[in-house]
Amino acid sequence: MTTAAISPAVPNDYLTRVYAGVLGKLIGVYLGRPFEGWTYQRIIQELGPINYYVHERLNQPLVVTDDDVAGTFTFIRALEDYGISADLSAEDIGKAWLNYIIEERTILWWGGNGNSTEHTAWLNLKKGIPAPASGSIAANGTTVAEQIGAQIFIDGWAMVAPNQPELAAKLAGRAGSVSHDGESVYAAQLWAAMEAEAFRSADINHLLDVGLRQIPKESLIAKLIADIRTWHKANPNWLTTRQLIEDNYGYDKFPGNCHVVPNHALMVMSVLYAPDDFQKAQMIVNTSGWDTDCNAGNVGCLMGIMLGLEGIDAGADFRGPIADRLLISSADGGSSINDAVRTAYYITSLGSQLAGGQALAAPKNGAQFHFSLPGSRQGFRASEGSGLNVPVVGNTDQQLTVTYVRLSPGQAAVVTTPTFSPPEMLNMRTYDLMACPLVYPGQRVQVAVSADGANRGAVSAAIRLRVYDAQDRLADVDGPALTLEPGKSEVLEWTLPEFDGQPIAEIGIALTATGAVAEGTVRVDCLRWNGTPQMTLRRPPTGILNHRNRAVEGADFWRMAWVNGASIFSKRFPPDFRISQDKGEGIILHGTREWTDYQVSSEVTLNLGTYGGIAVRAQGLRRYYAARLVRKGAFEIVMVRDEVTTVLAETPFNVVLEQPVAMTVSVQGDLISATAGTTTITANDGTFANGAIGLLVHEGALSTETVRVGPV
Repeated sequence: MTTAAISPAVPNDYLTRVYAGVLGKLIGVYLGRPFEGWTYQRIIQELGPINYYVHERLNQPLVVTDDDVAGTFTFIRALEDYGISADLSAEDIGKAWLNYIIEERTILWWGGNGNSTEHTAWLNLKKGIPAPASGSIAANGTTVAEQIGAQIFIDGWAMVAPNQPELAAKLAGRAGSVSHDGESVYAAQLWAAMEAEAFRSADINHLLDVGLRQIPKESLIAKLIADIRTWHKANPNWLTTRQLIEDNYGYDKFPGNCHVVPNHALMVMSVLYAPDDFQKAQMIVNTSGWDTDCNAGNVGCLMGIMLGLEGIDAGADFRGPIADRLLISSADGGSSINDAVRTAYYITSLGSQLAGGQALAAPKNGAQFHFSLPGSRQGFRASEGSGLNVPVVGNTDQQLTVTYVRLSPGQAAVVTTPTFSPPEMLNMRTYDLMACPLVYPGQRVQVAVSADGANRGAVSAAIRLRVYDAQDRLADVDGPALTLEPGKSEVLEWTLPEFDGQPIAEIGIALTATGAVAEGTVRVDCLRWNGTPQMTLRRPPTGILNHRNRAVEGADFWRMAWVNGASIFSKRFPPDFRISQDKGEGIILHGTREWTDYQVSSEVTLNLGTYGGIAVRAQGLRRYYAARLVRKGAFEIVMVRDEVTTVLAETPFNVVLEQPVAMTVSVQGDLISATAGTTTITANDGTFANGAIGLLVHEGALSTETVRVGPV
């Protein structure tokens, strides 16, 4: 693995320990999510002790959107956006909330003002109350401020501060204060300090002592920990201590729907009774009930950091079913379809820079999928298509291995990884998934593969895509095939064609027997793509229409490929794209932060509103450039950064409602060029180097038939 760029101030095994922490978080969340909120008594009665995943028993997907995951790995991005510094402020973290959270759709439980702590804090931020006042007891009252949320989002702040518990507690405290106060923030600070210290110590009592030094001695969290330590010493069976927690710190003792104190108690109990056993700690914390996904996620991250990958792998196979998959629903849709490896590299890079080192270099010349961490699969699994020889997927020597047996002539063994929202997202009983595809038409895909020398029978390999069709079904599409010669490395290459505006849902390889029955192993060293997308975005030509030629339900994954930050992204008007915003600005976004220099064009109609137009290099709801048609009579290029809009260029322009205007916007280096009709303006600015495209409108409606993206 590539670690040369990591700061010498961090541990030698920093990257793999962060990877284990991320995996531990995911395992805990996915274990506990299906029965979140259940009591211990109901869990025992209906499920029994939780020793492994139970999602199938409850008819739920395993990998789902969840606030614990999305918040943890989104809010940490404030470091990248506002300066990688130990002095990052609560106010800046609050600004990140407003940039990445889409109202009623992403990250938070939208339970109502005064009901959901995070929703209440978000409303305060929107009203102009900055953090930490946004989450304070003074603003929201003690009951709202002391629910569990500050604690569940803190793991990232600990992992960017290895061996620095004071710094971890400071960052976690500031992040927690965006939405919480009092005992909730104390719990967050203590657990973050424990996780930071876990990079160099596996002594749970020492970790607790380090955590306690970060919070007031007279706090209820400190008293709670003292009680649990006493009960732990007196009672060898965790069940006895669990009952004592319920009797003394149970849900009935605290107001609100999910108070931090009872849940923190279960976390402390779990690590005391299973200080060196990842699986047992997960069994205890999940079987104990209450806010199971939150509690198990925090416990899993701590135990992952402390025990490493070896500790996670010591029991049942928790990693295999997940295959590193991770979903982050936010306004930055290019980060939504994610994996534990990509996230571990991101966090480790931030931590290295925070410690005074360099950004972490991506391995294998920047390949998106490189399998460089032990046992990593980055979402690759045997394809669920029908009639396939199901291969075994593994990792050996930092390469993905695909092993197949008795592959008959013409039969295929296929492995793929998600690059966009999977079909099962429609059945998730959790949070909406806002996501953009990772790979696009016009980009060049390369896959480095090799066949083992001991293989029997010949196989050909091709890049396999799974693409949504107009009825939201997945269709298999293969690139050019290449026969693999045993013992020889090959590179598959394909410039991706267009698919009628439909998103690419999965990418991988298809292995087909070309002669006699084939058996053996093929290794994938890396998979990468690069280049500027070249495509026309629109409703699929065969989309379902009603008698008025208006779109109806169905054929919607093309629409879901746009992050929807508008009040309405309508299905009921003839134009393919029509967005409407009731108050303030609405925006829909498409693309990733890998997009740098490109051109976007569309014939835009401002149906109603103060202004409307095209965004470029968008990095969320409040960080982008835009070319805007302004109803007062102007055409302008602006830079939006948080609450500040800077006009970079402006010229008079006659804006007429309901009149289409051909617009083109290009970004190349620091140069931004925009054309409306025959009018062109330019500007220079280096604030944003990359990001998605978008359509935006202010308090009105905007429509267009197609959006085209290509090289400048």
